[in-house]
Formats: sequence, C-alpha cells, structure tokens
Amino acid sequence: MKKKINFTKMHGIGNDYIYINCFDGIPADPSELAIKMSPRHFSVGSDGIVLICPSDNADAKMRIFNADGSEAKMCGNAIRCVGKYLYERNMARKNELTVDTLSGIKTLTLNTKDGVVESVGVDMGKAEICPRKIPVNFPGESMINEPADVCGKTYRMTAVSMGNPHSVIFCDDPSSLELEKIGTYFENHPLFPDRVNTEFVRVISPTELEMRVWERGSGETYACGTGTCASVVASVLNGYCKTEVPVRVHLIGGDLTIIVGDDLRVTMEGPASFVYDGEYLLDI
Repeated sequence: MKKKINFTKMHGIGNDYIYINCFDGIPADPSELAIKMSPRHFSVGSDGIVLICPSDNADAKMRIFNADGSEAKMCGNAIRCVGKYLYERNMARKNELTVDTLSGIKTLTLNTKDGVVESVGVDMGKAEICPRKIPVNFPGESMINEPADVCGKTYRMTAVSMGNPHSVIFCDDPSSLELEKIGTYFENHPLFPDRVNTEFVRVISPTELEMRVWERGSGETYACGTGTCASVVASVLNGYCKTEVPVRVHLIGGDLTIIVGDDLRVTMEGPASFVYDGEYLLDI
C-alpha cells in the first residue's frame, strides 16, 4: 500500500532539503522518512527533510531531520527557505516572520521584490562558547585554538555553538582536504559527546573567508548556515575578523554575509530557492 506525501525541494546555496507542509498533520515517523527520501541515487535526494509545522508561539515551527534520521536543532540555510516558503505560499505574507526551532524562536527579515523573496536575514541569536553548553569535553571557560588529534594529525580547534555544536579549524587550503575520508573522524571525535559539525576555514581578509563543512548526520554539504556563523565567530575569537563588521563567506554553493556583534549575537543574510514540487509514494 502506498501513501502520497506532497513535498517541495528547496535549497539555501546548495544546502538542499525536502520541505513538507505539516499544517494538516505530521508524518508518523519523520526520522524514518528522512532516511527513505534522502538517498540521492535511489530516492528524492537531499541533506534531509524539513517539516513546516504550526506553532502556538511563532508563525511556524521548523523540525529538521538529517539524511541519517537524526533530528537537528537548527539549520541556518533551512530556516531561510522556510521563510521564503511561508511568504510565497501565502501562509504568512509579511516581511518579518518568527520561526520556532529546537534552538528557540528565530526572527527572519525578508527582502522582497514584486512578491518574491530575494534574500532572508536571520537573527541567529548569541553564539555560545562555554564548553559544557556546546557541549565539548574541555576544561575552562572556552576552547579557542586548542590542539586536538584526529587520524594521527594535530589540528587547532575552536568550539562554538549556534544552537548546535561546531568545531572550527583554520587552514591554508580547504579545497585540498579529503573530507570524504576524514570527515567522519571529526564528527565522532570523543571531545564532542553529541557529535559535531566541523568547518575548515581559510582567512582571505578581515572581511572575507572561504569555508568547507562536514555536517553531522549528512556528511559534506554545499553550505551550512550555522557553520558559517560559527566560523565568523571563531574568526573573531582568534583575531582574524572584527565585531560589527560584515564578513562575506564563500561556500561551495554560494556566499553568505555574517555580522557578529560585540556581545557575540549573530545575524546572517543569504538567498533561498525553490527547485520543484513533487509527490513521494511511501510504502506503508
């Protein structure tokens, strides 16, 4: 027996998810659904699924399930897509929206032209650098540029949480890294009890960075919004960038602009795109 699930494929600079309108009901097992829909050669193909759900406290609630079925707390690229979806599908036709996430309620500012959302700004909240709140198994008040051994090599890590854990590593040439071989070792490093997203960053100038990312539960992705925010925060903490100054970050899928405030509050701006609508036939 088959059950039809309507979905929309969207991406934020290449970070692609399957979006499901759940205002009329939530799938019975979204974790299993993510595992079934995400494989790129045998199914729809994505970094995971995003459920757009009703909320008593915001315009909508966003739930994210990675390709491996694990539930994520937050995704900066996905939340921009949710804002575009709500606006252009006439579910919340206003230029300032609120979206409830497992990392709290986020405020979105939509930049529109002729009824189309061209870019979305997101108040991502304050970055967290306290190790026990990230979490990372490290003593002291922060983990900034500290050595950690991975696959027999020592890397300098800076740990940041943007509602989910990140390890930022500065290097000369992120493009030369064999992430498909080493990424899982970073993700499952014993320093991080909940696993970790890892960003590999090259500093081009105080206002420009280049980044690749290995996301926990999804592997390498073309972009990561929270990871981009964490990378700029880490760049500020290590003295490469300044607070209150826009920093453009180049990812495989495109660019994001990040501002880190003096209090480590982060704002992010970038595009969101529709790809197509479809129907998925789920075996039940």
